[in-house]
Amino acid sequence: MNSRERFLETMHFGNPDRVPYFEEGLRPDVLETWGSQGLASPADLVGKFATDEREEIDLDVDPRPWPRRWPSRLADLKSFRRRLDPHDPSRLPEEWEARLQGWRERRHVLMLRVHRGFFLSMGVEDWRRFRDVMALTYDDPSFVRQAMQIQGEFTAALAERALQEVAVDAAIFSEPIGGNNGALISPRMYADFVLASYRPLLDVLHRHGVDVLILRTYANARVLVPAMLRSGFNCLWACETNAEAMDYRSLRKEFGRDLRLIGGIDLDVLRDGREAIRREVEEKVPPLLEQGGYVPLADGRVRPDIPLENYIFYRQLLEKVTKK
Repeated sequence: MNSRERFLETMHFGNPDRVPYFEEGLRPDVLETWGSQGLASPADLVGKFATDEREEIDLDVDPRPWPRRWPSRLADLKSFRRRLDPHDPSRLPEEWEARLQGWRERRHVLMLRVHRGFFLSMGVEDWRRFRDVMALTYDDPSFVRQAMQIQGEFTAALAERALQEVAVDAAIFSEPIGGNNGALISPRMYADFVLASYRPLLDVLHRHGVDVLILRTYANARVLVPAMLRSGFNCLWACETNAEAMDYRSLRKEFGRDLRLIGGIDLDVLRDGREAIRREVEEKVPPLLEQGGYVPLADGRVRPDIPLENYIFYRQLLEKVTKK
């Protein structure tokens, strides 16, 4: 099987030849640090463990021009809508036309990033705007619904443009909406303000046959999972998590095969040495693999303070455990 076939077979609870192995994201600062630990070049990692290639298409969903002040009243939304033009050709990735043929003939996994979630869509970049948005959810919920609906319609039209030209294997909705102690809005508010606004976008994805719908969350968003499933999402990719609250074994026990899973390995253990890594991988991965619909992966991007030897041990152990 190639990487694309392997991923799709896994996400549909089929019989892949093996589980997909995704890379967590090795940034230049990490590779530079590892160079001082004996890594001559990134190519030297290729022979040490298997990796399935994965690519994400990133659509530009920012308002243009960027507002000096984000809207806070219904009267402001008409002019704000004009900043979200889905037909602007520059909203597609650079060299779009040149890359299409390669994507159409690909053997790797291709995902489409379609939405950046509630707070970023509402312009939250600092504490002041966060405070204002939280107040608006109580003082003017109609404004919040309309603002999110505009974003939903815009991203739906932009995704439609992309999907008319290339088929993808999954769609990713980013949702940085949690803190370590839980989600920053309630499940009722999340369903009302956010999930309802995703409906036009979900309709576009369904029409184009995209049936792996990923919510990529951060920290502790567990309380939102039931509402997420009811709205049509079927895959959770939890990053930089509260490891106890977002334990994938517990989530799978509660939600069963309705919830596909990507991630689930606590990145922090990669700093702690071989025994901690062995315990984390051997305790968590086998029971999830047995049930299917699971791609094992550390829950965040690798940082320079993770030693090269620890990362290699983790990746090789993951292969050993998943091949049993």
